[in-house]
Amino acid sequence: MRIKRALLSVSDKEGIVEFAKSLAELGIELVATDKTGKLLRENKIPVRSVEEVTGFPEILDGRVKTLHPKIHAALLSIHDKEGHRKQLAEHEIVPIDMLVVNLYPFKETISKSSSMEEAIENIDVGGPAMIRAASKNFQDVVVVISPAQYPEILEELKEGDVGFEKRKALAFEAFKVTSNYDALIYDYLMGEAERFPQLLSLRYENPERLRYGENPHQSAALYRELLQKGSCITKANQIHGEKDLSFNNILDMDAALSLVREFEGSTVAIIKHSNPSGVASSDDLSEAYRKAYACDEYSTFGSVVAVNRPVDKETAEEISKLFIEVVIAPSFEKGAMDILSKKKTLRVLELDMSETPDERFDFKKVSGGLLVQTPDVEPVGMDDLKVVTEKKPTEEEMKSLLFAWKVVKHVKSNAIVLARDEYTVGIGAGQMSRIDSVDVAVRKAGENAAGSVMASDAFFPFRDSIDAAAKAGIKAIIQPGGSIKDEECIRAADEHGIVMIFTEVRCFKH
Repeated sequence: MRIKRALLSVSDKEGIVEFAKSLAELGIELVATDKTGKLLRENKIPVRSVEEVTGFPEILDGRVKTLHPKIHAALLSIHDKEGHRKQLAEHEIVPIDMLVVNLYPFKETISKSSSMEEAIENIDVGGPAMIRAASKNFQDVVVVISPAQYPEILEELKEGDVGFEKRKALAFEAFKVTSNYDALIYDYLMGEAERFPQLLSLRYENPERLRYGENPHQSAALYRELLQKGSCITKANQIHGEKDLSFNNILDMDAALSLVREFEGSTVAIIKHSNPSGVASSDDLSEAYRKAYACDEYSTFGSVVAVNRPVDKETAEEISKLFIEVVIAPSFEKGAMDILSKKKTLRVLELDMSETPDERFDFKKVSGGLLVQTPDVEPVGMDDLKVVTEKKPTEEEMKSLLFAWKVVKHVKSNAIVLARDEYTVGIGAGQMSRIDSVDVAVRKAGENAAGSVMASDAFFPFRDSIDAAAKAGIKAIIQPGGSIKDEECIRAADEHGIVMIFTEVRCFKH
């Protein structure tokens, strides 16, 4: 079926002049809306106006131009159906065989934090209506919704016509665009009006195929949010490394990024299997790395390292001493990259970490459904803390306790973190009982447990953890409180001369 007539109405004018000129040279009659038609006429391309076809002018500042029976009937008519042909002839309507449309830039408009008024004016009505009509009738109408499609369409036309399978594929792409477009508008207008909306819209795009999933026999891909807000892991740029990132690499990178964002000062986080094996802050970045590494030297092998400052030469030298899977930081000094680039298997990624992502929900997939919660961003400051023991913390102990608390919320529960000053010395993660997590943290800390402080992500159900902490020489504990055994635990701390502080905020991470 030869294409005889095309309707053009594009917001994105990229490539439209060249495409329209090629269509005209192929003998295709062109019809266009006001601004598109004006551009084509300026380039000496013959084109009829929509107003000339419909006999009705564009009105309401362009809000109404293609919403007319002579446009939609021309798009929806089935060419082989005699009844449709008769009705078109009766109403003097000529079929449209190709629709070239792209939509008002709603996504780009709201990405720039524009006003509600500007956002609403960039909600396209006529465009999606035409796309849906033409896509429904894809056996008779070719739907072109992106400048990227122009070359392939011209290739097919020069060979005669656009085949059925290609038309179907173009319709599929078109419905994908209108579906995403409506979802963006829905999400924008809903805003924060409903904390947990009746219809939860989750739209992701541009999948990147990964080598495999958590295990080699699983397939995997990384999808990106339609509107990526802030410095998120999907915006990281890999600048070195022979291998692509894996499913597990990305999970660990995200965990590492979330952790270093907790700190204003220069901080290094080393992540293994989604848990930190060591975290440290220091004005000297290489010293921060050494302290983080010393927390658990064995687990650092094959880990992911996140740094919230530009990586200097000295830090790069420390990182290069061991097999590390991934390093992610805001930037890397030239001397640092000279060192790191010698490690062929090391993946090096840059990410501007200055803007925290605006995450509305945290998700966990379950069989047949989705668990949805607000993110754990509850801040805990000096004014929120409650000293419950006779012994009060020193300024140095309080600094260490707050550091440990920021780390423990990023450790899988049951979680225990031991710290001195601003670096971890022992981490116990993911044990089925809290006392086991204490034992793991103390064992990993070794002699460094003595004089350290301890953070727990939830209350202590029994005094055994406090007794174990005292035996290890731990001098202060920060925990949420809230157990029926709180008084027993406080008495245990007083007996051992240990400081205990309640945050009254739990930070489980399952």
